[in-house]
Amino acid sequence: MRYREIDWFNPYILILLLILFVLISLPIHFKSRPLLPFPSGQLFLYILIGMIFLSLGIESSIYILKKSKTLKNIKKRSSDVYSKDDNTKNLTDYRISLKELPLFGNYSRIESVLIVLILFSLVLQLINFYNLGGIPLFSGYLKSKAATRIWFLSFMLFLPSINILLSKYNRKTHYVLLFLGLLCFALTGYRTTPIAILLSSFITIFYTRNISRKTKILFVALIIVLLLAIGFIAVRSIEWQHWTLNPLELISYRAAFTLNVLDRITYHQAITGGNLLYSTLTGYFTSTDPRVLVGEAVLLKHHSITSTIFGPVLLDFGTVGMIIQMFLMGFVLETLHILQKYNHGVCTAFYSIILAQSIIWLETGPTDLIVFIFYIISILLIVYNLNIIHKQNN
Repeated sequence: MRYREIDWFNPYILILLLILFVLISLPIHFKSRPLLPFPSGQLFLYILIGMIFLSLGIESSIYILKKSKTLKNIKKRSSDVYSKDDNTKNLTDYRISLKELPLFGNYSRIESVLIVLILFSLVLQLINFYNLGGIPLFSGYLKSKAATRIWFLSFMLFLPSINILLSKYNRKTHYVLLFLGLLCFALTGYRTTPIAILLSSFITIFYTRNISRKTKILFVALIIVLLLAIGFIAVRSIEWQHWTLNPLELISYRAAFTLNVLDRITYHQAITGGNLLYSTLTGYFTSTDPRVLVGEAVLLKHHSITSTIFGPVLLDFGTVGMIIQMFLMGFVLETLHILQKYNHGVCTAFYSIILAQSIIWLETGPTDLIVFIFYIISILLIVYNLNIIHKQNN
C-alpha cells in the first residue's frame, strides 16, 4: 500500500495514540517517582480492556454493514468519488472547482450561510473577552471564567461551520477564517478548543483534498507546537502556581499525573453514581465542573482534574460502563468513517469533529457537553444516511 493510500485517520488511531500517551508519561514517572509513583498493573489491564472493546465496536460496525450489504452499496457509490486513471479524488461532485475564485466571487447560499455563522461565532468570542475584561491566556483567574455560555455558543457554531465549509468549498480565502478562529480560541487559554479546531480541520482536509506529504507534516508540526505553546503559556500565567518544567516535561508530567489519577479510579469505581455524567450534561446551567468533581472524588481536593477517556465512566458506572462506552464509541466512529467516504461534506465534517474530540478525550475524558452534542448529531447523520442508502437500493 502506497503512502497516499493509507487511511491515517480511521478510528484505530485512538489505540495508537493511547499507547503513545502512556509512553509520553514514562520519562516523568522515572524522574519523579516519589511524587508520581509508577502506576500499578491494574491500570494497564483496564487500558487493555478499553482498547479491546473499542476494537470490537469498530469491527462490529464493519460486520453489520457487510452483512446487510450496506457496505457494498456504500463502496459502489463512493467509487464515483475516485478517478480510475490516477487513483486521486474527484471532488467536483461535492465542492466547487479547484480553480481559485476571486474573494468576492459567486458564493452559493449554503456557503454564504456558513461564512456568516463563522463570523458571528468570532464576534461572540470577542464579546466574551470584553465581558471577561482581558485575555484569559495570560491570566489564570480569567481562564477559570472563560468557559461561559457565550463561549459555548461560539464554539458550537464555529467548529461544525468551518469543517463543513472546508469539506464542501475549496477556496484559499476560507483558511483565513480558520486562522482567525484558531487565534480567538487559543486566546482563551484552553488547549482543547484550538487543538480540536486544527485537528478536525486537518482530518477534513485529509479526506477532501489531495494535499502533499509536506503539507501534512506541517499540519502535524503546527498541532504539536500549538499544544506545547498554549499549555506552557497558560500554566506559567496561573498566578497561584509556580512551575519549573520546560514545555516537553510539562506534557510528560500531565500525562503521568492523569494516568496516576486513572490508576486510583480503578480501585474506587462507581463511587459517583452517575453524578459526573449528570454534571456534564447540565454543567453550563448549574455552573458545576465535572472535572472538579473528579478531583473531589479521587484526590479529595477542589481541583479540576483530567482522568483519561476511561476515568469518568469508571467513577460513574464501573467496568461495565466503561465497556459499553468504548464499544459504542468504536461503533459510531467506524460507521460514520465509512459513510463519510460516500458522502463528503457534512458526514466528513462531523466525523472529523468527533474523531478529533475523541483523541482529546484520551487525556481529558468525556466531560464536555458540547462533544456529547456532536456525537448525538453524528448518530442522527448515520441514521439519516443509512436510511437514504436503503431507500436507493429498494
